[in-house]
Amino acid sequence: MARINLLPWREQRREERKQRFLVALGAVLVGAAALVFAGDQYLNAAIEQQNARNDFVRKEIAVLDARIKEISELKQRRQQLLERMKIIQDLQGNRPIIGRMFDQLVRTLPDGVHFTELKMTGKNIAIKGAAESNNRVSTLMRNLDASEWLAAPNLTEVKAVTAGTVDQANVFQLSVQQTQPGEAEALAVAEPASTAQGKQTNTQGAKK
Repeated sequence: MARINLLPWREQRREERKQRFLVALGAVLVGAAALVFAGDQYLNAAIEQQNARNDFVRKEIAVLDARIKEISELKQRRQQLLERMKIIQDLQGNRPIIGRMFDQLVRTLPDGVHFTELKMTGKNIAIKGAAESNNRVSTLMRNLDASEWLAAPNLTEVKAVTAGTVDQANVFQLSVQQTQPGEAEALAVAEPASTAQGKQTNTQGAKK
């Protein structure tokens, strides 16, 4: 006699397949979650490492900026020291010249004239003073022009001022250039030479 299985084997097989599918699906989900977690951890670690590098770079940039600023300040101090050294050297070199110049101002001062203010800017000397008459001012201008240490006197203003009921003085302002013996002669020689050279060039051009 044939053996017949009357149990619901199809439903049982379906349940087994369903259980295997659920197990496989759970394994896939667990694996995917593990992969996502691992990827997230890797990305977080990479971001933290990059942030650490960025912080290190920022710190190094700050250090370099501080050094650059320090170098700039040192350059400015060096330039200031060089300028001061140059001023001191110029003063030391011009000390005899300045003394000679004041001596010449005293020597060129005629009777009846006195200075009230002297101001020197570079080689230009601005003079204010008072004289008994215009003739005294003219004498002062001639004396300044004849000096080897002073050149190009220029009278900018002269006017009569009454100091009291009787006293009267001529207040004047003039400027003069500080020079040295030989400079005026060298300039006078250089100007005719340049003029002659220009004439020679024009002559050659005309011949061509």
